[in-house]
Amino acid sequence: MSYDTDNIFAKILRGEVPSEKLYEDVDTYVFMDIMPRADGHCLVVPKTPCRNILDASPEQMAACMVTVQKMARAVMKAFGAEGVTLQQFSEAAGGQEVFHLHFHVLPRHEGARLRPPGTMADFDVLKLHADKIRAVLAAGV
Repeated sequence: MSYDTDNIFAKILRGEVPSEKLYEDVDTYVFMDIMPRADGHCLVVPKTPCRNILDASPEQMAACMVTVQKMARAVMKAFGAEGVTLQQFSEAAGGQEVFHLHFHVLPRHEGARLRPPGTMADFDVLKLHADKIRAVLAAGV
C-alpha cells in the first residue's frame, strides 16, 4: 500500500493542522495525543513519510527510538510515573488508524488503568500537561 500524504500526521508535520508540540529534532516530531489514554500521553513520529513499522527504514526506526526513549524519561519525570507503556500499531488488522508511523508514549502509575480510547481531551488541560513535559525537557532530561 502507498503512503497517503493527506493523513492527519502528515498535515500536522506540514503545519496544516495544529498540534501541541513537545519536542522536535531533525528527524522526529513529538506532540500530545488529543485523545489521551493517560495524562502525558504523547506521540512520536518520523518527519519523513512511511506508513508504519513494516515499511520504515532502519534510519527512521533508529531516529524514532532515540526520541521515544527521551520522551519516556520526560513523561515519567513530569508526571511522577513509576513506568511507561509504549504502543505501536501496524496496519488496520494490527489496530492502526492513522497510516503514518507513530509511537504512543504513556506514563503509568501502579494500579492506574488506561482511560478508554476515543475520548477527546480538554485542550486547556492538554496544554498544562504539555507545559509540564516541556519544562522537564528544557531542564535537560
